[in-house]
Amino acid sequence: NHVIRRATAQDANELADLILGIGWFDHYFEGLSADEAHKRVGRHLAQCLADDSHSVFVAQDPAGRIAGYVAVHWLPYLFLPGPEGYVSELFLKETDRGRGIGSRLLKAVAEEATARGCNRLMLINPRTRESYQRGFYAKQGWEERPDAANFVLKLG
Repeated sequence: NHVIRRATAQDANELADLILGIGWFDHYFEGLSADEAHKRVGRHLAQCLADDSHSVFVAQDPAGRIAGYVAVHWLPYLFLPGPEGYVSELFLKETDRGRGIGSRLLKAVAEEATARGCNRLMLINPRTRESYQRGFYAKQGWEERPDAANFVLKLG
């Protein structure tokens, strides 16, 4: 009975708390106060909401609390017949995992992608994550690319 809706600027603090609560990204927030973390997430969310090149959906419980969110970036590739949606973040509070909320968030992204005429969706899921271990994305119909590698160039 969670409502899936588009994120608003007013969600920034709760999203920051959710991200901090996961504990996977502490190194990105090292030395920041909670207020500074809230402001950073608020700035990034504002960038996502500023134009039509990003979408952020939240899952809100009946009490109004955010249980999780998904962020997707719409990328126009010159060689594809339509844009690709890159799902950069799909995170749920630990207490809300395994209840179908992540599946519903992905469904919202797929519906948006279809409406935009996207050719495909893509995401990266580290093999060490519990979601990979239990085959979450494979169960949703996503296929792992056996012939591709993910590279990162750190700039700072």
